[in-house]
Amino acid sequence: MSVTQQQVIDALSKVMSPRGVALPNANVLSAITVTDGKVFFSVNVDAAEARAWESVRAQAEAAVRAIPGVTVAMIALTAERKPGSATPPPVPQPQRHAPSHSHSHGGVQPAASHRPPQGGQSPMSKQAEIPGIAAIIAVASGKGGVGKSTTALNLALGLRDQGLRVGLLDADIYGPSVPRLTGIHDKPQLNADRKMIPIMRFGLAVMSIGFLVEEETAMIWRGPMVMSAITQMLRDVAWGTLDVLVVDMPPGTGDAQLTLAQNVPLKGAIIISTPQDLSLIDARRGLAMFKKVNVPVLGIVENMSYFVCPKCGARSDIFSHGGARHEAEKLGVPFLGEVPLHMEIRSKSDAGQPVVVSMPGSEHARIYRDIAARAWEELEKDLGSRRPAPRIVIE
Repeated sequence: MSVTQQQVIDALSKVMSPRGVALPNANVLSAITVTDGKVFFSVNVDAAEARAWESVRAQAEAAVRAIPGVTVAMIALTAERKPGSATPPPVPQPQRHAPSHSHSHGGVQPAASHRPPQGGQSPMSKQAEIPGIAAIIAVASGKGGVGKSTTALNLALGLRDQGLRVGLLDADIYGPSVPRLTGIHDKPQLNADRKMIPIMRFGLAVMSIGFLVEEETAMIWRGPMVMSAITQMLRDVAWGTLDVLVVDMPPGTGDAQLTLAQNVPLKGAIIISTPQDLSLIDARRGLAMFKKVNVPVLGIVENMSYFVCPKCGARSDIFSHGGARHEAEKLGVPFLGEVPLHMEIRSKSDAGQPVVVSMPGSEHARIYRDIAARAWEELEKDLGSRRPAPRIVIE
């Protein structure tokens, strides 16, 4: 029997607000979405009361998870400051301990978390590693429409061809592309610990919010709800042992992207841009964002770098050419390579058969593998000081 919205409301009626009012009557709940056993909603409160509500959020999540038939529950605490409300005094931060797998995410970040740490220490250094994952890298762009997801998937496959164990997380909540790009239509299963099992495709461990909702579903979520979903897909997924987890980030450089960069132990970022000036302006913003939180930029990729006519093979620089290389040189970051605008890359992606898999001997596949090799070389500079690189055998 499928889970209904009324069942969720009935379960939440047993959870009391800090003022002793049943949660559905406290005027704090967003719209409740229930799809195939997956429940999504947020608790919206004033920022000054956020700490008192965090335990309520946790109780609400536990109550929803206890409903028979519920497989996934994503509940965020959204806190906004009301106009004219006083700013609460800063609260001393406790010493961090080993990572906990409780679902206490979605809360308010203290203002101090946005200030650079003393002594130049990276914000990443205080974040708990995800067990079994040696390195997490973000593939990002300052704007949408630059082929970021296609590049992220083929980059992950190129890293796989380096002899690495690789996962791919589609963190683009509003527009998940990975289900279409991989041709995956399955739903993730739960293991004995009630963690989602990533879907294996092309030798990659893959997870996407698109596996949990229908393709045409509009994800009308606030930033904290997005962060809660991303955190859950990172920490409530049985990733196993991975050398690299590639995260296909949402486009842009807004608060959600900055918060993700500060709260996920990223070991590096790759910026995707097209050659024209408008895209490069946004790419600079992306670079600035990662530098601000001391995440190493592994390099820039120029996508749609040039057009190759499928009939005559003639080359045209439709969007100009070389802008990303010049920008990388100017900013002092590695240039990882250029990918052409070509019919085969587009058609294979739309068919769920990325070129690195479907055309492994093609020039396009070689380009992606070369980009992956350069990115891994940059990443090894950091990883090498903390663990030995995996043994790569070339026959």
